[in-house]
Parts: sequence; structure tokens; C-alpha cells
Amino acid sequence: MKLLIMSDTHSATNLMEQVIEQQQQEMDAIIHCGDSELNASYFYNTPIRVVRGNCDMDDRFPLEELFTVQDLKVLVVHGHKYNVKSTLMPLFYRAQEVQASVVCFGHSHLLGAEMQEGILFINPGSLQQPRGRKEKSYAIAENIGNSWTVSFYSAEHIMLEKVTL
Repeated sequence: MKLLIMSDTHSATNLMEQVIEQQQQEMDAIIHCGDSELNASYFYNTPIRVVRGNCDMDDRFPLEELFTVQDLKVLVVHGHKYNVKSTLMPLFYRAQEVQASVVCFGHSHLLGAEMQEGILFINPGSLQQPRGRKEKSYAIAENIGNSWTVSFYSAEHIMLEKVTL
């Protein structure tokens, strides 16, 4: 299973579209973790799972998405409702509640991946306003057997980091 994950694009449609065009062929799901700052109709008739962030004014975006890919439940949120800038605990409890195996979130603009009690948490960073590093970023998560590899890429599709969990 492969997931393309992006977040916090803040109206940068050209960057988002370039990433999707470059990567979409191999993906089982394309995920946007909110703060697109676009109208929900922009995503109609696309395969992109999108949630509402704190900068999204269109309330047609859901606050969370829960879906299954190859028998694994994926929870997508922006993160602002779960205090992710301070702790992952509220998000961890929500993941347990819905029995998610993977949680994708944004809001902090800080890329990272970690495993907590068998649940994979992924923040792809930001494709428009990165924090903690200069590169705008997105992530690709791949599950092979009992192992996850999360690769972070720059907007220019150069690998920044690779984490195996």
C-alpha cells in the first residue's frame, strides 16, 4: 500500500498539482490534511481525500476522514482540533477509538513520522510554508508486510528523509 500525503498548501495549487501529477500513478490513496484554502468544489471529481483545516473557510470539507485501504484504517485530520502542536495524545486516543492503523495530520507544518502502540502518525510538513526546515514538503508512506517506510520529499521531488518503522 502506498499513500501520498500533503498538507498546508495554503492556495499553492501549482505545487499541489505538480506533486500529484508526479506521484499519483503508484498511489492507493492521495490525502490532503487540510489548509488548502480552496473551495471544496476544486476537489470534486478528483481521487483526493481532503479534510478541513483551521484556514479553510468552506464547511463542505469534513473535519475528519476515515477510510480503509487494503484492510488498514486510515484517519485523516488537520490537527488543530487535537492540539497537535503540543502533543499527539488526543489524536492517539481518537485513533484508538476509531481503530485506525495510520493517522495523517498537518497544522504544525513540521514533517515527521512516528509509531505509537502500533499506530503510524504522519505529518507531511507543508507544501507552502514549512517550519523547522526550509524545504516545502510532502510524504509518501508505503506498507510492506509489517513494516512502514515514510519518505519525505521536497516540492522539487528530492528525498529529504526516509524513516522505516
